[in-house]
Amino acid sequence: MESHLDSISKPNEKEENENEFEKSFKEMISTLPKGNCWGIYKYLCQYQGFWLHPSFLRGVVSAQQQFQAQPTDIILCSVPKAGTTWLKSLTFATITRTSYNDSTTPLLFKVPHDIVPFMELHHAQFFTNRDRGIPLLSTHVPYSSLPRSIIESGCKIVYICRDPKDSFVSLYHFIARILISRNAQPLGLYEAFELFCEGESFYGPYWDHVLGYWKASVEHPGRILFLKYEDMSDDTEFYVKKIAEFVGYPFSSEEQKNGVIERIVKMSSFEKLSNLEVNKTGVYGTPKTGFVENNTYFRKGKVGDWKNCLTAEMAAQLDQITMQKLSGSSLSL
Repeated sequence: MESHLDSISKPNEKEENENEFEKSFKEMISTLPKGNCWGIYKYLCQYQGFWLHPSFLRGVVSAQQQFQAQPTDIILCSVPKAGTTWLKSLTFATITRTSYNDSTTPLLFKVPHDIVPFMELHHAQFFTNRDRGIPLLSTHVPYSSLPRSIIESGCKIVYICRDPKDSFVSLYHFIARILISRNAQPLGLYEAFELFCEGESFYGPYWDHVLGYWKASVEHPGRILFLKYEDMSDDTEFYVKKIAEFVGYPFSSEEQKNGVIERIVKMSSFEKLSNLEVNKTGVYGTPKTGFVENNTYFRKGKVGDWKNCLTAEMAAQLDQITMQKLSGSSLSL
């Protein structure tokens, strides 16, 4: 007869599957090309044409194998530092507007990344518990590497991109602030710039990431909404209304008359979010990927801030690359 200790000592099916996954993942990662990780880790790995942090890559591969999307899911997608935090806040506030008000919304006491978790960090496996009442998830995964269940389920995808000059500057300062908080020396601006131009950045090449979602949105406009940070900054209320209609939570004429959209925009503004105590203190992350101070996610959020960081020559170089990469796509940034 099997004793209680015998049953404890035997790994359960979940543990066996995890151990098998870790073994195969280590074997796979050992064969991948390695790239410069901008000083924040030993290296990036090139997987399916894109450069990823190994810990994030683990979640991507796991999600590809196990994540089960639902038709009601709403996936917020972006390349890093393209307006991800803002999009999460706006969309969450929009779809939960009848559940919370300005004084009860979780945005007041949780960082937006905790409210709308990253698939590859928190929900990469099918057995992970999810709040089905809030169908929002986010990801930086390129369109070509998304789990098949996301494509096949027909769930809604909202993608946000940004002028690559501002994206680069935001990414550079984001990583520099993390390194400084860890008493480490940031990579030089020019070295990071050259890596970005060569496509060697987090979830890069930047242009391939954007083009993947752009082409998919052209082919499937009812399923993928493609947004630009600059357009949203110019007329945020218009785009909040557009997002709401696209994801199936349209504003009634009464709500619009009563200023609901304006309140959501104000609640999710950089000024409001960056001054909340939760976003000035505390940390976000996991033990495997490391923790980041919440205030690191809020620097300026300004369109055109690249002018304060890049030389005219650097800006022209990025513009030239962008023009070449997007040539023939009908997309302009």
